[in-house]
Amino acid sequence: MATDESGQSSARKEETQDEDSAISMLEVLQEQEELEADANAVLGDSDAINCTYVLGYVPRQALYACMTCNTSEPSGICLACSYECHDGHDLIELYTKRNFKCDCGNGKFKDLTCQLYERKSEYNVDNRYNHNFRGIYCVCDRPYPDPDDDVEDEMIQCIMCEDWYHGRHLGFDDLPDNNVGTEMVCRGCMSKHDFLWAYTVQSLETQKLTSGETSNSIDVASGGNDNAKASKTTGGKHSPAKRKKIEQVDNASSPGKSCHLKELQKRKISDKDTAAFFADGWRSKLCTCTDCKNIYCDQEIEFLSDESDTVHAYEVRGKQKSTPTSQYDKGLQALSNMNRLQQVEVLHGFNDLKSELNEYLKKFAENKKVVREEDIREFFSTLEARKRQRKSSDEGMSYFCK
Repeated sequence: MATDESGQSSARKEETQDEDSAISMLEVLQEQEELEADANAVLGDSDAINCTYVLGYVPRQALYACMTCNTSEPSGICLACSYECHDGHDLIELYTKRNFKCDCGNGKFKDLTCQLYERKSEYNVDNRYNHNFRGIYCVCDRPYPDPDDDVEDEMIQCIMCEDWYHGRHLGFDDLPDNNVGTEMVCRGCMSKHDFLWAYTVQSLETQKLTSGETSNSIDVASGGNDNAKASKTTGGKHSPAKRKKIEQVDNASSPGKSCHLKELQKRKISDKDTAAFFADGWRSKLCTCTDCKNIYCDQEIEFLSDESDTVHAYEVRGKQKSTPTSQYDKGLQALSNMNRLQQVEVLHGFNDLKSELNEYLKKFAENKKVVREEDIREFFSTLEARKRQRKSSDEGMSYFCK
């Protein structure tokens, strides 16, 4: 039996390489499963077939802005319309937004009619728009990805205004270490809704109790020296009649209820020119007395006391609606039906594809260009053409084989 310099047989060495390849193939499938889970989290609780306009102002859904249609005013379209009415268009993924009604084909679109639901009003007057609908984010008003930004930085969404912010523009010298599983309120919204600072005291106490036991512990770091400021808007006021109704309902259900917010405000509170991070589940501890409910109404943030409003709750619903058989399961089944040689060939094919795609995308990074959908289509078209050419060459060479 042939052996190499280490004394290992060629057959055993090949078997080891095959095993390594099989493990690598599992890693590929696991990576695919993670991508699929992310997609299910963002899209799973949104309707991919029917336009959501008929549902009114949907509490939370995945939204897109179409740059191809280039509406004169900001507009947003639902997931189903992004597939049916804007296929091939230049779309900006907005992740999720709350209380939004699909604009596709309404008065903002001069040359497009919604293919899924035509009977739409001219405008959805209660929709809220920000600069995300024009493809820019943060207090720096930059696109994402930003071809002119060489700094690696995460983008975090504010749960109040739903804008996305660079970590370095939240007012911290360094981001809190344990912000996974937390909700962020940007510095502009903390200034606008300054009563929330009282709840950071409660969060700090929660951190002390759970330190070292959970990844959801949080910290409110000291302010940085970033000069960028988030713009402020003024919330509308509700009528005295609505406030009185809230008071009547609240008093009927919880007579003599004390105000938790006022108790927190008796403690030392340090307002900062920073964003704030709140531990998962903090909304359940918000005060629901009459005075506090009136604050939520006056500042138009009633959603804050609704735990089903959170992105986490939305993502959980999406994952629960995902199909029982994932691509990972299908991949494992297909892998189990292959012999070692076939597994290696599949893995090599995947690695070749990954390598060629990386080389293709590197040119965009070097030239600081944004990758468009048509660029990806061109890559795969070129790849398919080369594949057909190689196949044709191989068939031609077979005539000369003895």
